[in-house]
Amino acid sequence: MNLTQQEIAQLAEHLESAELQAHDVTKITDDFPQMDWDDAYAIQADILRRKLARGNKLVGLKCGLTSRAKMKQMGVETPCFGFLVDYFSVPEGGEIKVSELIHPKVEPEIGFVLKRPIRGPGCHVGTVLAATDFLMAGIEIIDSRYRDFKFDLKSVIADNCSSSRFVLGGQAVPQDGLDLRTLGVVMEKNGEIVAIGAGAAVLGHPAAAVAMLANHLGKRGEEIPAGTIVLSGGVTEAVSVAVGDRVNLRVQGLGSVSTSFI
Repeated sequence: MNLTQQEIAQLAEHLESAELQAHDVTKITDDFPQMDWDDAYAIQADILRRKLARGNKLVGLKCGLTSRAKMKQMGVETPCFGFLVDYFSVPEGGEIKVSELIHPKVEPEIGFVLKRPIRGPGCHVGTVLAATDFLMAGIEIIDSRYRDFKFDLKSVIADNCSSSRFVLGGQAVPQDGLDLRTLGVVMEKNGEIVAIGAGAAVLGHPAAAVAMLANHLGKRGEEIPAGTIVLSGGVTEAVSVAVGDRVNLRVQGLGSVSTSFI
């Protein structure tokens, strides 16, 4: 690590304030080019600490930038990982206030809910599937705090991988018999198709992203607890939304999920 504990705390406050007050900032590596990967995740962890101290609850984890389309869109080559807290969760069919966000985008997700914990290293697709209780269709609303959605990987990790809101579908489907690589995904905005993909767009298999997350946490002596919802990463590139938009996602075998922006 190259940053001091004081600098990590200051940057955590800086980024969380941008999220809570819905204003953008320049990417933090402009001012702290010496930041390394451990610094970035330490800033993210301090943001989570601040939220937990305020009474928020950790409800899930997320994998970000896991599809080739997303990596190309964002100009990065490596996935990243973040957390989900209670107030990020929006009921299926619920409304999202655009005034609470900066420049929201939506992306289709395959969500995993675990029946037992997973700990790396050495996790693979089979490990994840054996530990999965059920799957759900999900829409993640990402909202980078960085101006014009421009950042590098260290900056976005520190910013909790652009996490802001998520919506899960009402169906909980066992993964037995489903080939997650070939699950078709169709996302519509205001009744028009805006994105089409398949599960294999996420690192060849969505469970591969969850395994990478478990191995990432294992290096830090942590695990993915049983009951955790894990968003495995956007299947397609993200699509911008604005006030008045309604988004509907259909995932083959997992049903549909929708949300509106007000």
